[in-house]
Amino acid sequence: MEASFEGLKQELKKRDINLSYQRLKVLEYLTLNRCHPTVDQIFTNLHRDIPTLSKTTVYNTLRILQEAGLIKVVTIEDNETRYDIDVEDHGHFKCKLCGKIYDFHTDMSSLTFDDLSNFRIDSKDVYFKGICPGCLSNIKENKRRG
Repeated sequence: MEASFEGLKQELKKRDINLSYQRLKVLEYLTLNRCHPTVDQIFTNLHRDIPTLSKTTVYNTLRILQEAGLIKVVTIEDNETRYDIDVEDHGHFKCKLCGKIYDFHTDMSSLTFDDLSNFRIDSKDVYFKGICPGCLSNIKENKRRG
């Protein structure tokens, strides 16, 4: 399901979660920028138009949205937290050259592990790291040139 800004606002209203203008702008940013942004990216891009925005507001908004189940935290790297507006099951691929994160479809229900049969699994995350097609193409082009 593709999350829309209006649909997410309605979902927040249903849950009695009131958001200020600044917090609505964070939600809108996530809806329009499906690039798995970091807090710094969100803050930097919104601060230009909202000089009163604080990083604390961004962090608090992301926490509220996550607790409401409207965003997911993506932690492919130990030192980097990113946010994903797409909460449906899917995997992530991070290019180790350009740093871009790509979504890919995977059937999470087909992932089974016999050794975990007596465990309750609360979340399933699939992360891959490598080199994206664009960076691979650049590597090949640079090698060809010499």
